[in-house]
Amino acid sequence: MCVEPGERQLRHPKAPGLAGSDMEYHEAADFLFGLRRFRPKPGTESTARLLASLEDPHDSIDCVQIAGSNGKGSTARMLERTLRESGYSVGLYTSPHLEDLRERVRVDGRKIPRSAVAEYVDTVRDHVTQRGADGDSPTFFETMTAMALWYFGREDVDVAVLEVGIGGRYDATSVVDPVASAVTSVTLEHTGIIGDTEAEIARDKAHVAPDDAPLVTAVSGDPLEAIREVAGEVVTVGDGTGDGPAPDVAVTYGGLANHAEAAVSIDAAEWGVDTHVPLPGDHQATNAGIAAALARQVTAVDEDDLARGLRAAHWPGRFEVMDTDPLVVLDGAHNPGACETLAETLSAYAYDDLHVVFGAMHDKDHREMATALPDPETVVATEPSLERAEARSVLATVFEDAGVPTVESVASVQDALSIALEYAGADDCVVVTGSLFAVAEARSRWTRAGVPKRISNLEDAREILAAANVPERGVGRFDGDAVHRVVRTNLRVSQAEDLKDELLRLGGECAIATDRGGDERVDAVLMGTHSQFDRLTKTLADCAYGLETVATELRQTLDLDDASEDTTSDVGHAGDHGVGADDEGTASEYPWHAHTAVMGILNVTPDSFHDGGEYDAVEDAVARAEAMVDAGADVIDVGGESTRPGADPVPVQAEIDRVVPVIERITDLEAAISVDTRKAAVADAALEAGADLVNDVSGLEDPEMRFVVADHDAGLVVMHSIDAPVVPDREVDYDDVVEDVIDQLAERVLLAEKAGIDRERIVIDPGIGFGKSAGESFELLGRIDEFAALDCPVLVGHSHKSMFAHVGRDADERLEATVAASAIAADRGADVIRVHDVAENVAAVRTALAARDPDRFEW
Repeated sequence: MCVEPGERQLRHPKAPGLAGSDMEYHEAADFLFGLRRFRPKPGTESTARLLASLEDPHDSIDCVQIAGSNGKGSTARMLERTLRESGYSVGLYTSPHLEDLRERVRVDGRKIPRSAVAEYVDTVRDHVTQRGADGDSPTFFETMTAMALWYFGREDVDVAVLEVGIGGRYDATSVVDPVASAVTSVTLEHTGIIGDTEAEIARDKAHVAPDDAPLVTAVSGDPLEAIREVAGEVVTVGDGTGDGPAPDVAVTYGGLANHAEAAVSIDAAEWGVDTHVPLPGDHQATNAGIAAALARQVTAVDEDDLARGLRAAHWPGRFEVMDTDPLVVLDGAHNPGACETLAETLSAYAYDDLHVVFGAMHDKDHREMATALPDPETVVATEPSLERAEARSVLATVFEDAGVPTVESVASVQDALSIALEYAGADDCVVVTGSLFAVAEARSRWTRAGVPKRISNLEDAREILAAANVPERGVGRFDGDAVHRVVRTNLRVSQAEDLKDELLRLGGECAIATDRGGDERVDAVLMGTHSQFDRLTKTLADCAYGLETVATELRQTLDLDDASEDTTSDVGHAGDHGVGADDEGTASEYPWHAHTAVMGILNVTPDSFHDGGEYDAVEDAVARAEAMVDAGADVIDVGGESTRPGADPVPVQAEIDRVVPVIERITDLEAAISVDTRKAAVADAALEAGADLVNDVSGLEDPEMRFVVADHDAGLVVMHSIDAPVVPDREVDYDDVVEDVIDQLAERVLLAEKAGIDRERIVIDPGIGFGKSAGESFELLGRIDEFAALDCPVLVGHSHKSMFAHVGRDADERLEATVAASAIAADRGADVIRVHDVAENVAAVRTALAARDPDRFEW
């Protein structure tokens, strides 16, 4: 490795923005998807030429290759997360994507920006076109691989983790010289391309072996001997129960630790770790062992980082438990071996009847896949929306021939899922499987959110339309129509076209993006009056193809069941989602359910940026809390660790000793109590002491946090942050800071829900000042109403922050700016305002609310 543990420096700040490019993202995506017409070909020459045209950006990167028939994506994710836990900047390249091709290329967990994709394609287009003219165009996968390595080089990552496509010897990713590599498993796949026997396939995959390190593998038997022939030295991983010598890294699967995690033990000669992984199944224990062994080859990662990294390696669509009543599982098993593994993992769960939603590609062995699955009571055959999908009638016939009692055939994956859920009782199990493409469309039931847009003038309308990739002629046509209620959403092409037809019939407008190639959904901007949207959603409620779900989401986004008939208002108010209030309007469990609440900051720390040391004595802290409640605070947020730039971490017990005595003393105040911490152990102690909710500024970076909150049936604030504590001068590329933060928070909220935390208990915080510039922080403030898309209360934490230097306020003169921002946030829909100066900000919030609705808001 070129970087030793503890030696890594933060990446140098980049100049603002990206290199200039006239290309739009949708044009770049269309160009890339267009390369799918070229069939895969063996060899790395094409990829090498493409990278050479980019001046070989990968030469400065330490790369890890992970090959295998199954499990390579999960293993890659586990390794990436573990290395990040050790302090490294890590690039991750995987395939396929679920919803967005940018998912394939990530740096430190964040998708490559759209602007970077456009810049890359603009840079390589001439080269690719010229090679195509010569009859030797790079393929889609080759071009995507080069984009990943280009972006990793530009971002100066410490390590790049690459999931191999097909085989190993001739795969595009083999253009690199890896510092570590693995072969996870070998089954019969791609025969005729990489080999007709398992031994031949293993021999091909083994060519990813590094020059100066052993290859890590969980393969055994004849395939293992074939791997040794090519790789030489290997590190074996396994459970040690089979014939032959004991593995170098022994893994033990401990079964389910809870509905979403499994216990795993990993033991090697000089190290070992006991942890949980968020990917249940014996095979995932093996994948965790491979990832741990690779991590130890890359760096001397300690056992605590290994445990946390493996536990934080969430991987959507891979035995992902979405609900427990009934049990709902999404698993992208796409071949007989993966289906067999799915069946084994399911056997650990208790349920009555099984209902399967099945959508697969036409080149798979459907009968063997059906045989490998547990016997279902119901199968709903369906078709993901891409050309390679097998006809649902064919899949239905397969399961009918297999003797399944009830088989239905439905075009839309979302409709198929709805039907399966109708069949299922509370103690049953619903599984969506057959391909990651089917899983992606089913998963949108939980993740897709329409983003309400505030339209003040024609310029606002033009910007929103352009941001959704609406063609220029469409912007000119529709900007005058975007004057009432506007929602930007993301749909399958067929859904978008059907919705557009219906909205036009009702007198509204719908503009659809031009990027309709590939497997991605498209952006759609919907424009109309309250009445038009009301009629649209009622019509869609009786439609198929997933439009019933779209209708429900639109009604929630636009508050169509609660809003007035004012056809010129912009959007439903973020603070009016109605959660937690009964029909008589009585106050519910949390104060923000009744009105915009003020959260008073109580830092019991010596080093917080605004008031460090003022209240670190218990008596002073209690007195401060009492004064804030007297001034109108609805919530007291007790924090024992500073997140200011450069702050030193506080040991767990020291943080507990700071916050618990204060919480115990203020539980009788007329205010909810929050604990501001990113450590699960501190949260547990604080909740035991009487706190009502946890304010986690790290956004659930501690893998145990969500389960602690769920166990206490407490509330949770999930903040979007890049670093906590804040890293000075950290620059992050956002395409649209609001929509990017919404996208990332959606996964955090879903993660909390899957642990058992009800959505009505989850508050989201956009994280003003955390990994955002002053301009981006102000944009978050000005567009806070768009966060209603997540259907969660919204917290704004802006008090005395450095963003106000943008308007000429020094550190000691930011009270007035804070008060002004509080009024703006309350007016635009914030549910909670987190501030130091309670009295002044209570007045600002109450004034803003009274100006909006004097009859409702009176104190």
